[in-house]
Amino acid sequence: MAVTMADITKLRKMSGAGMMDCKKALTETDGDIEKAMEIIRKKGQAIAAKRSDRDASEGCVLAKKDGGFAAIIALKCETDFVAKNEDFVALTQAILDAAVANKCQTLDEVKALPMGNATVQDAVTDRSGITGEKMELDGYCVVEGAFTTVYNHMGKNQLCTIAAFNKENEDVAHNLAMQIAAMNPIAIDEAGVPESVKETEIQVAIEKTKAEQVQKAVEAALKKAGINPTHVDSEDHMESNMAKGWITAEDVAKAKEIIAKVSEEKAANLPQQMIENIAKGRLGKFLKEVCLLNQEDIMDGKKTVRETMKEADADLQILAFKRFTLRAE
Repeated sequence: MAVTMADITKLRKMSGAGMMDCKKALTETDGDIEKAMEIIRKKGQAIAAKRSDRDASEGCVLAKKDGGFAAIIALKCETDFVAKNEDFVALTQAILDAAVANKCQTLDEVKALPMGNATVQDAVTDRSGITGEKMELDGYCVVEGAFTTVYNHMGKNQLCTIAAFNKENEDVAHNLAMQIAAMNPIAIDEAGVPESVKETEIQVAIEKTKAEQVQKAVEAALKKAGINPTHVDSEDHMESNMAKGWITAEDVAKAKEIIAKVSEEKAANLPQQMIENIAKGRLGKFLKEVCLLNQEDIMDGKKTVRETMKEADADLQILAFKRFTLRAE
């Protein structure tokens, strides 16, 4: 039977596929819309399988709240062109709408939700067949509380934040959502930072402090010997500075001897208590930078976020927050 424009339009609305793809599928199935829909779906599955090893690093990130529940989801693709496509953004929004309406807690729950004649995961696979790009859902996260807020940074669908509070305060909540987007904290306060992270940071700080103390001693010894430390701070510099006539081979040999001797002696006699005190200071600075309440308020650099919240409402508490972006930072 002849394929009509009405059938093509109907299939296009059902599948989101292009006009020519719909016409071809309907022609193959002699106008059977259900069978044509299956052809388009199988095409999507084939393309998804074929491109499974590709990198889906672009995409659309959206956030939504419904009373005390808020969620972020990302639908990833391969190119910025597809990520900004209206149909792609609309699919992401539809998936997020369904996830929030059903109060889904995990990404697997979202993928299993009904959508159209199949599931959310099937809808993503179908869209992959339409665009010819690998697509995958990622970054699903939720928060819950008496009041929630969401923020889509600059409305570009690339970076979103959500936060939950013990009570409503729209202005403060919005500013904190922006703070989270800008400053990327990893916890609300020190108690929320995993002990493993603290231990790693203190060890890094100790090693860094030791290296600095050794380097200071080496530089002092080189200067005392009449050698500019910057001329001998690496093998490459030694070679290039000899070629320029800035130092002699004898200077290089002497510098290497000093560096080796002083480094060994200083490393063996570092004041442990001083090293630990400096490392603890560095850990404190790290915790100030990564704990939301300790951060300087981006709206008022003279105050911390904790101070700003207390001034606005002494009883206001942030219970949880999430931040997601597809961009490398």
